[in-house]
Amino acid sequence: MMGVADILAIWAVPVFILLIFAAGFVRKVPLFDEFTAGAADGLRSCVKVIPALVALMTAVAMLQASGALDVLTRLLQPLAERIGLPPEVVPMALMRPVSGSGSLAVLENVYRQYGPDSTAGLVASVLQSSTETTFYTIAVYYGSVRIRKTRHTLAAAVTGDVFGIVLSALAVRMLLLKA
Repeated sequence: MMGVADILAIWAVPVFILLIFAAGFVRKVPLFDEFTAGAADGLRSCVKVIPALVALMTAVAMLQASGALDVLTRLLQPLAERIGLPPEVVPMALMRPVSGSGSLAVLENVYRQYGPDSTAGLVASVLQSSTETTFYTIAVYYGSVRIRKTRHTLAAAVTGDVFGIVLSALAVRMLLLKA
């Protein structure tokens, strides 16, 4: 039997859309014209962002193909072990701020090799949900409005990612010790 919360969840979006159409109709807003104008603005934003996305995807592909990601992973493994980050998760920690799809591929690999319930799998899961694709996000949002100087955004976002990485390992270790 469905409860009130289930009914609200099913009907919330359709009712909200209907209310928007009703408000536009009452105020005599040309809804189709406004919709097409919004779609055109969205398309212009996409065109502005494409160069930044192409550059970012090229950089990620070059990082992987050149072997630089593997070298950087090996260099950072001693530090990772000192902070409690499983060495198997280091490639994901490096990839996550740059590429969401790349970090998902690494996450899938960790699951396949070590299992989702392993320490590496758990840390990778928490890391995936606790960090952001910082460089992608900055490229998209700042690129869409043509901001060239990010000021403190990059430093603050990378600091947040570092804390997310370190605390994901700490949180899993604390939860595993209690289990």
